[in-house]
Amino acid sequence: MGGVKYYYTSGHNNMEIVKQQRKMEVILVSKEIEFQKIDISASEDVKAKMREIADDPKALPPQLTNDETYCGDFAAFEEAVENDAFEEFINC
Repeated sequence: MGGVKYYYTSGHNNMEIVKQQRKMEVILVSKEIEFQKIDISASEDVKAKMREIADDPKALPPQLTNDETYCGDFAAFEEAVENDAFEEFINC
């Protein structure tokens, strides 16, 4: 499946990650972006794929890709939203 992929985890106790995931998802929905939710807690292979795409062996969710092209993590996402550069970010 192509398009925007939203990597998140349903099994994390870190409240900062939970807040980031919620904010990212709310913004994607509010901007009417269709995206595929991919839960990295479902499989080590999925987590490894997310980290490979992010080119960071320690990457944590949330992360976004467009097809297999890495868009960025929460910090990059938030910066793009704040700087009115969301379209460029999501069409990475």
